[in-house]
Amino acid sequence: MKRVRMIISYDGTAYCGWQIQNNGITVEEIMNRELTGLLGEEITVIGASRTDSGVHAIGNVAVFDTETKIPPEKISFALNRRLPEDIRIQKSEEVDANFHPRYCDSIKTYEYKILNRKFPDPLNRLYTHFVYMPLDVDKMKAAAAYLVGEHDFASFCSSKSQVKTTVRTVYTLEVSKMDDIIKIRISGNGFLYNMVRIIVGTLLKVGLGVYPPEHVETILEAKDRYQAGPKAPARGLTLIGISYQE
Repeated sequence: MKRVRMIISYDGTAYCGWQIQNNGITVEEIMNRELTGLLGEEITVIGASRTDSGVHAIGNVAVFDTETKIPPEKISFALNRRLPEDIRIQKSEEVDANFHPRYCDSIKTYEYKILNRKFPDPLNRLYTHFVYMPLDVDKMKAAAAYLVGEHDFASFCSSKSQVKTTVRTVYTLEVSKMDDIIKIRISGNGFLYNMVRIIVGTLLKVGLGVYPPEHVETILEAKDRYQAGPKAPARGLTLIGISYQE
């Protein structure tokens, strides 16, 4: 028996997220089905990030255990022939049997894209959140600075979340703009349910002038979800990658 780690990219538009559920098809379901068919044994993958419905990924990580004689590095090539075009394996390799993608120390990086212009762009509709009102990027940058570091992010966590602690560490939170696209990139040791999308929704309020940048610190200290901004739509969010401390 060996454990194989995969780096997975997918367009989340057609899927109800990563994790198997009853209300629609998911990336995890596709992975289990196609790996089982390829390897001729029952396969259950374990994913690092259970991305929400409509969220995309460039570098999600998953592992599975197998008895196959196919070299682990060749599995990616064989599996990609079976997968739909909106899911692709970027790499497959054997890892230690004790490696777990969710419980090993890691840094996760997400990026959120906002299309900020007068009219929508059909070519960007699946991968950006369209905002027609002008956004003040400098104010959004100032607000983002309050969220860097170790904090209790209870204000930025959906009520459905069931976790032992809402304390997380954000290593970097960068806001940048090129042409009509605003990018919000965040790296941390882990994220609460909907945390990134709520942070984005709050920064949007700052960019629109609803909150001054320093109000983000007040929201953080309140530890109250109702004090923060709305949850930004899923389509603008992409899991960029996960790095592990080997």
